[in-house]
Amino acid sequence: MTTGNLLVFDTCLDKMYVTLANGNNILTSKIVTNKDNKYHSAFLISTIKEILKENKLTPQDINAIGTNIGPGSFTGIRACTTVARMMAQQLNIKAVGVSSLEILAQLNDTQKPTIVALDARKNAAYLHLDGEIKGAIQLEEIKELLSNNDYCLITDDKLQNILGGISYQQGDYPLGEILAKLAIEKLKNSNTKWQELKPLYIQPPPVY
Repeated sequence: MTTGNLLVFDTCLDKMYVTLANGNNILTSKIVTNKDNKYHSAFLISTIKEILKENKLTPQDINAIGTNIGPGSFTGIRACTTVARMMAQQLNIKAVGVSSLEILAQLNDTQKPTIVALDARKNAAYLHLDGEIKGAIQLEEIKELLSNNDYCLITDDKLQNILGGISYQQGDYPLGEILAKLAIEKLKNSNTKWQELKPLYIQPPPVY
């Protein structure tokens, strides 16, 4: 099974990643940061148009869509899933969601088991352990896990200061390409109806 032209995007993390692939070949991958006090997700549509134009493609040439569904920025999660659902519905194509915890777990290049912990506020972290999302777990519990096991910890800048490990924000990691790879696998094995694509809200959005 080949996916044809696959468009994936991620506005959940600290940067926006938009990648176009054909099968296992990455055609274009762009990273966008916040600009002029605008959150990077504001540039998602224009970046998609730019990538399609560079590759002499139209939206109708896209065969499937993959997106990060969270956890992460609540604004980013909404942007990702809304755009993915709208495009997939209009184009009548497949769509899959990938968790940011699954994406970041791929950064482990050691033989150690992986643990991913992202800031969830309220002295907690979104935890991915043994290939599963465990939810929002208190930091004290995670510290105990780390003290009793030799894990490769992938985390963010804030929690790196508390838990140690590797912060994904400190490296030049190809997260867009990783998202494309995981989306291809899910397109083979998972429900690919756009109606099933939903944000991954492990806990409710903050109320202001």
